[in-house]
Amino acid sequence: MSDDTRTAYRTCPLCEAGCGLEITVQAGKVTRIRGDRDDVFSAGFLCPKGSTLKQLHDDPDRLRRPMVKRDGVHVEVEWDEAWDIIADRLPAIIQEHGRESVGVYMGNPSAHNLSAMLHNRTLLTALGTRRRFSASTVDQMPRQVAAAYVFGTPVSVPVPDLDHTDHLIIIGGNPYASNGSLCTAPDFPGRIERMRARGGRLVVVDPRRTRTAEEADQWVAIRPGTDALLLAAMATTMAEEGLISVGDHVAEHVSGVDDVVAALAPFTPEAVATATGVSADDIRRLARDLCAASSGSVYGRIGTTTTEFGTLASWLVDVVNTLSGNLDRRGGAMFPKPVAGSGNTRGKPGRGKGFSVGRGHTTVRQHPEVMGEYPAAAMAEEITDAGDERMRAMVTVAGNPVLSTPDADRLDAALAALDFMVSVDIYLNETTRHADVILPPPSQLQREHYDLALLGFAVRNVANYSEAVLPIDEGAPDEWEILAKLGLIAAGMGPDADPASADELTLRGMVQHAVGDPSSPVHGRSEDEILAALGTTAGPARTLDFMLQTGPYGAAFGANPGGASLALLKEHPHGVDFGPLQPRIPEILRTPSGTVELAHPVLMADLDRLRAAMPAWEAQPLVLVGRRHLRSNNSWMHNIEVLVKGKPRCTLQVHPDDADRLGLRDGAVATVTSRVGSLDAPVEVTDSVRPGVVSLPHGWGHGQPGTRLRVAAERAGVNSNVLSDAEAMDPLSGTSVLNGIPVSVTAR
Repeated sequence: MSDDTRTAYRTCPLCEAGCGLEITVQAGKVTRIRGDRDDVFSAGFLCPKGSTLKQLHDDPDRLRRPMVKRDGVHVEVEWDEAWDIIADRLPAIIQEHGRESVGVYMGNPSAHNLSAMLHNRTLLTALGTRRRFSASTVDQMPRQVAAAYVFGTPVSVPVPDLDHTDHLIIIGGNPYASNGSLCTAPDFPGRIERMRARGGRLVVVDPRRTRTAEEADQWVAIRPGTDALLLAAMATTMAEEGLISVGDHVAEHVSGVDDVVAALAPFTPEAVATATGVSADDIRRLARDLCAASSGSVYGRIGTTTTEFGTLASWLVDVVNTLSGNLDRRGGAMFPKPVAGSGNTRGKPGRGKGFSVGRGHTTVRQHPEVMGEYPAAAMAEEITDAGDERMRAMVTVAGNPVLSTPDADRLDAALAALDFMVSVDIYLNETTRHADVILPPPSQLQREHYDLALLGFAVRNVANYSEAVLPIDEGAPDEWEILAKLGLIAAGMGPDADPASADELTLRGMVQHAVGDPSSPVHGRSEDEILAALGTTAGPARTLDFMLQTGPYGAAFGANPGGASLALLKEHPHGVDFGPLQPRIPEILRTPSGTVELAHPVLMADLDRLRAAMPAWEAQPLVLVGRRHLRSNNSWMHNIEVLVKGKPRCTLQVHPDDADRLGLRDGAVATVTSRVGSLDAPVEVTDSVRPGVVSLPHGWGHGQPGTRLRVAAERAGVNSNVLSDAEAMDPLSGTSVLNGIPVSVTAR
């Protein structure tokens, strides 16, 4: 290796798998990216996306300098000018119309980003608005809400113990394409294959014969949106056949089992068979096989959450895992213990205040706040229909809600009606084209990284820290500085505000809380001592160091020598393995009763709505579902040639029986119409979807005027969210219905 060549190690930030990368840098340029074979978690596995970080960094369409809209056209400016414009416009709107006149949208990439995870909160606090929206309400929110009611916190989501289970039921998930979600598991497919090699069984419940379903021992072609009915009938089968056996160490800490069994009694396999499209015999077999397995787990993902009963389905995943004896035991559904800590490792263990919603409501339709935010589907109406209380300004951080949230055409028009908009984004895309100012953060290779959120859902307790591979461009701020400074300007501190002051204030507050918390490993210690040990270099690294040192494995600033710290992770560039998942009940609980509240009244009350919906499912002739591809991550990676090349993927998949009935031909164009919109798409006739179901992929519809995404525009596709309905959502979580949308399809 020559003197100007070096090897860097980092964790891939492009999806939830958390794969380790080995990156070769020569003369300041990346020349090769491959899987890190010594990574303690991924052991060399890498999907096609991870190897394209170089292309993403070098993409000529990626923004390097701020952009300002002048006479309807975006032009590059210097950073000082961009800050001056924001300082002139944003505080004035807040002063005249109040803080609720500003809305904020946080996109999916924020969850993969250490700077955003630590400093989005700084921005939100400074803005002071309750009008907060994110990708969560078009994704995983129901899973976290259900877990919060049952276990006490939204981060207490049980994950399948993949490396030890003998029976895995995947409902509405396709890890061969998505690499897993709310279940951080590098090489999820390999883990499945190793399970099957040791005699385990895989069952996939999905309206589509996905890549994962093709590898399964059994594919159950369910009707979209009916997952809650299927799970309820599985639970009822367990009760009727005497199969319920809550695990010994869990049983004394679970309340409400009898109440849940009684409430689910009407949902027999026979009662739900027509609505679900799954025979009563098959439903009973699913329940029996799970209970008979030496260990097993049900894992539900986006196909279950983006439905009108997403929270109920997520809750019933936990119910079935509990009744089958698989909650919190090896090979079952277990709780990670994240090295940097989380809401279920801090505070007094075993009991807490529990979970509630409704600390605010949207103006137009009075949707309640859930986990500090409002439904993304409400953004457009809060801009256009709220009168004097309307949102007049928006701040977006990553994401592309014009392509990823419901009733897309309406949101597109609403953003154009704002008085002012600021976007923090690397692209001029379908959403940021509306921004008056775009602030580009560094590329993924120019940022330090730690999967602060995602390791809280990992199938093994590990920690990997990555230093930036390449330096930040001269004169450009780091992403945390952009977010912190934007917040300070919104708070009226002016364009010259120092982002380090916000970082210092945030860190000092964390230290003060920890030294005063009796459950903290630094309780009673000197605040100044802790701050001195953390050093004076502002930014995410020292905050992460504090979280690691005060986490469940932490060094605690000398009290636990050899424990977790940033220094330890820097010494181990391939990561540190803290071991497999271990039983955590009851210490993980933060419920008022100190038990697993299986029969939480909010969840139980929604069963009447579920039962009432059955006739509509039985009568609906055609519904739309989405789909994912291994080389695609929502909309924002469609500008990378190596990922989008090949045959077109934005097709309308139709079962041959439906194609014959509707007069559709493979390769021809069909018109798809929902209650709120219509679009034309090329037809792909395939038996990989069940009859009565059509499928369009998510995140397409590029090529809008004013965007700068050359590669994506050449393969524009169509925006499936033109068809999704802003009024259709799961009321318990505010999550939009993106799967199971009633549609009609006609030949064009």
